[in-house]
Amino acid sequence: MAIYERIRDLPLTIDDYGLEALSYEISPEFTRHTTVIRLRGDGHEGVGEDVTYDAKDQLDLQAEGPTLPLAGSHTIDSFSELVDRLALFPDGPSRDDWVNYRRWAYESAALDLALRQAGTTLAAAVGRDPRPVTFVVSMNLGQPPTTARLRSILEHYPGTRFKLDARSDWTDEIIDELAALGVVDSIDLKGAYTGTPVDQGPDPVLYRRVAETFPDAWIEDPALTEETDPVLEPYRDRITWDAPIHSVGDIEGLPFPPKTVNVKPSRFGSLEELCAAYDYCEERGIGAYGGGQFELGPGRGQIQYLASLFHADGPNDTAPGGFNETSPKPGLPTSPLEPRPEATGFRWAG
Repeated sequence: MAIYERIRDLPLTIDDYGLEALSYEISPEFTRHTTVIRLRGDGHEGVGEDVTYDAKDQLDLQAEGPTLPLAGSHTIDSFSELVDRLALFPDGPSRDDWVNYRRWAYESAALDLALRQAGTTLAAAVGRDPRPVTFVVSMNLGQPPTTARLRSILEHYPGTRFKLDARSDWTDEIIDELAALGVVDSIDLKGAYTGTPVDQGPDPVLYRRVAETFPDAWIEDPALTEETDPVLEPYRDRITWDAPIHSVGDIEGLPFPPKTVNVKPSRFGSLEELCAAYDYCEERGIGAYGGGQFELGPGRGQIQYLASLFHADGPNDTAPGGFNETSPKPGLPTSPLEPRPEATGFRWAG
């Protein structure tokens, strides 16, 4: 049975809902804002997290408050259809893909609530056992690049593996140092982004250096051009995709069949689209791994939960939030994460 078929008809009763503002100052120039959606009904509460990156979009949502007409009796599927009809950004989002991010917040909260009202877990509903989750720590090396933070993490957590954002200003010394450390599982080339602070244009020199120096690392989101495609053609088995993937259609439309892809739940928006991607990859032998969006609340545990069910052994960019800090505190869970689903619902304990 398809995964979505197992959850689509779960009954869902919503009486009202609330919003909870979360924030974390990353630097004096940037504060990360997210919003927890709390759907309430029949004595239970379900949570999801809006991970839209634009601060204004988050603050506008929080100022507007819980004004959407969500109350009533639904199923997971009919609630999804309702959310699809609603204006989740009354004045329009700062970017079109933010709509999926916000939709995911409401749909994940609805799934959590429906499962709690049914007295069951996501694992039981989809017929899968949670497994320990392998994770990598995702980071950039700053400007100018330095391995200081990476080494600080390794000092406290020696077995940590990393996903690194490569940039054209990486020197030979930096690349050789990283290769000697032997801790890189994935290199993100950021070639699918335009007009963002993380843009990295197509750079055949960088691409060749990365592909040759890290022969066992996944190569994520290259910008394939007449100059870069021939460089990476011998390494296509290691090329994977993240930012372009919002649906099965996007996987089918890639330049060549992938060996693995980053299935990031918030990019898909709806539970139906996400479940279809899991089914598609499994049926065709395409590997998958998960990724986060700098969640500050329950959203991080939810993507860890999904990873435990569908791609526990991949290079999941789902490290505990404490690894995002400049100097991680002692006592953080290490990879692999032991399964920690709560007794009911779509929620990871802790």
